[in-house]
Amino acid sequence: MIDLRSDTVTKPSAGMLAAMTSAPVGDDVYGEDPTVTELENEIAALLGHEAGLFTVTGSLANILGVRALAAPGTEVLCEASAHIARAELGAHAAISGITTRTWSAPGGQIDLDQIRGLIAPDLGPYFVTTSAVSVENTHNFGGGTIQTSYDALADELDTIGLPLHLDGARLWNASVASGVPLSAYASRAAAASVCLSKGLGAPVGSVLVGSAELIKEARVWRKRLGAGWRQAGVLAAAGLYAVRNNVERLAEDHAHAQQIAELLADAAPGSVKPDQVETNIVVADIVTTGKSVAEVIETAKTQGVLIGGVDATQLRLVTHLDASASDCRKAAETIARLLQ
Repeated sequence: MIDLRSDTVTKPSAGMLAAMTSAPVGDDVYGEDPTVTELENEIAALLGHEAGLFTVTGSLANILGVRALAAPGTEVLCEASAHIARAELGAHAAISGITTRTWSAPGGQIDLDQIRGLIAPDLGPYFVTTSAVSVENTHNFGGGTIQTSYDALADELDTIGLPLHLDGARLWNASVASGVPLSAYASRAAAASVCLSKGLGAPVGSVLVGSAELIKEARVWRKRLGAGWRQAGVLAAAGLYAVRNNVERLAEDHAHAQQIAELLADAAPGSVKPDQVETNIVVADIVTTGKSVAEVIETAKTQGVLIGGVDATQLRLVTHLDASASDCRKAAETIARLLQ
């Protein structure tokens, strides 16, 4: 079975497992796990921040990061299909009392004009105050797109004193594809998160970075939410291995996604624009084929290929380190036959 539903489906390699079983550990709630501390410090340095916090999921890292920037009863602005708005089960409102307002743009891109129109400073007791703007880079449901107006937005927010939150779950992909250093992206944000269990292949975990004071507060909230953990160094070791061995190879995943996009574009013209597939995610709109997303997904499964759907008309295929070039070609050829 070739599984291209997500880059979260990878299994730890032999080298990663060896690192996990040999990791020195301690009780992280007491701040005594040396491998967790090493991971947090290494990621913070890579991203140009003072401190880091190891969390079990990217959603938790985002919840903690947004909570540190926005008080209950205020709002964060984000793109309409952003992960924090669409795929975190309303956690920011349910847990933190923070609402969202959104702009909508092709590929989940930053739209400066729309954002300027949405930002609401303190307008008195009748309107919700904007506390932060959140950007996802790469943008998952936008098709793995890299944000093109990121620095321009950061500059404007700096001018007005509004903090930027960066959901960098796949920031590694953005950096490898664009050549922009991780720190050049992450240092512009007051709080940023990166995922270890997507393209990098670790089994668990994300890291939130920010100032020492922000991370101190986030650590308290992590424990308050029941997410403190003990000898987590066995998991942190997997993250360290991933960061030290699996970043540059993301270029292979990007090449495989490009191959998939070209095959699907040939089979169903207009479904994919290969020149817009920038990283490891391919979103194909099959509305003109007469096929339903559910039908294609189910039929592909019977032929040994697992893929996902974004909405009623869009398929999503995500390449990763456990899917070889031949796997990706075979999967694309299978889907292409189904769309013709």
